Amino acid sequence: MAKRLDLSDLDIFYGAFHAVDKVTLAVPPRSVTAFIGPSGCGKSTVLRTINRMHEVIPGARVEGKVMLDGEDIYGSTVDPVGVRRTIGMVFQRPNPFPTMSIRDNVVAGLKLQGGKSAKALDEVCERALRGANLWTEVKDRLNKPGGGLSGGQQQRLCIARAIAVQPEVLLMDEPCSALDPISTLAIEDLIATLKKDFTIVIVTHNMQQAARVSDQTAFFNLRAAGEPGHLVEIDDTATMFSSPSQKQTEDYISGRFG
Repeated sequence: MAKRLDLSDLDIFYGAFHAVDKVTLAVPPRSVTAFIGPSGCGKSTVLRTINRMHEVIPGARVEGKVMLDGEDIYGSTVDPVGVRRTIGMVFQRPNPFPTMSIRDNVVAGLKLQGGKSAKALDEVCERALRGANLWTEVKDRLNKPGGGLSGGQQQRLCIARAIAVQPEVLLMDEPCSALDPISTLAIEDLIATLKKDFTIVIVTHNMQQAARVSDQTAFFNLRAAGEPGHLVEIDDTATMFSSPSQKQTEDYISGRFG
């Protein structure tokens, strides 16, 4: 199921503004890659280009290639809706449909596709909630609104919703930034479990989190104020946190940045 991602000479624009410059990196299947770097350096922008969420912004465009197992997801014949089904996304703040039941939250994407019986949807719901390590907490209140869950439970519900459609890649944009420490650890444990089945890319501002959850880490930075963000370096996480090749990476990781 999990597939390899390759970004090649990726330039990202908002109208005339050049936001990100010439990013080239590879994400192996069944692994976690963390994007780190200061605010405004393009981490989340790069993440959004991986499932074509960037292009929903008026005037936004991409140059270069984003390949999923050798297929350019920006190819002229590729359906962006299909891309977003294959490459799921979990956002910074939990965003369940608040008045919709827990069950309907999980299977919302499948209902849009149609063609599944109520029994099949129930089976997917249970499988996704188990996958998100939430089933035992909610199995007796599946018909209650998703908005009634705690923040950490809501984020796991959003992860269940993302994996219910069986994507091949899972993108996470600072998924723990709005959560308490206990909920954060629950999400981190879940990420470690999910990488057995998914290719995962996570944006995080938390250095300790990147060190804990990722197999490789990419450091992004701005060359100068007003210039586009760029990829400084990418390496396996142990190497990045012990002996990065660039001084600016070392300064950022050690807290001496700026």
